[in-house]
Amino acid sequence: MPLSHTRLWSALDRLAQRSGLSPSGLALRAGLDATAFNPSKRFGSGNPPRPRWPSTESLNRVLEATNTSLAEFADLADDATLRTPTAPLIGMAQAGDDGFFDDAGLPVGDGWDQTELPRPQDGVFSLRISGDSMAPLYREGDRILVDRTQSDVRRGDRIVVRTRSGETLAKELDAITSRMLLLTSVNPAYPARELQRQDIVWMARIIWVSQ
Repeated sequence: MPLSHTRLWSALDRLAQRSGLSPSGLALRAGLDATAFNPSKRFGSGNPPRPRWPSTESLNRVLEATNTSLAEFADLADDATLRTPTAPLIGMAQAGDDGFFDDAGLPVGDGWDQTELPRPQDGVFSLRISGDSMAPLYREGDRILVDRTQSDVRRGDRIVVRTRSGETLAKELDAITSRMLLLTSVNPAYPARELQRQDIVWMARIIWVSQ
């Protein structure tokens, strides 16, 4: 969407705050007149007052002075284009070959694909693991991301189930029918749980874990 006058000036104010500066201090750091970003300079004369915009040269100098990318500035303006975050992807077998990592262990060269990372959206939320029923896969304190939009679960999926009695369970789906679920724990010390479908409020697939 177009970058509005209000959003642009708000981004400059946020950039100044992030840098520990006032708008005047930000202008001085960029080598501009101290009053360049003052609120009184943001509108001209007229009825209604005519909006004034900072020049592209001024913006460029501010970004250089604060080591800020254009994408970061767009984020500050709440105007960044929605992009799906990704990370380089390669098969484990290929990862053993030369030419895919630099000396620091970071991805280099051709042959890398991309894998999508979870992004905030309706239906995605995080839960903290308690107990050890899923150890060593999920440990006490681990955080899992759950996607409620991915409710079409299958045998072998790791899921979260919410029951009508108030339980919230992180388990592995061992069997599913139109009437029941059979849930198992990774930790063999915990027996399998059979739940009737009528006793389930919702269930969702686990899509990520932070350890």
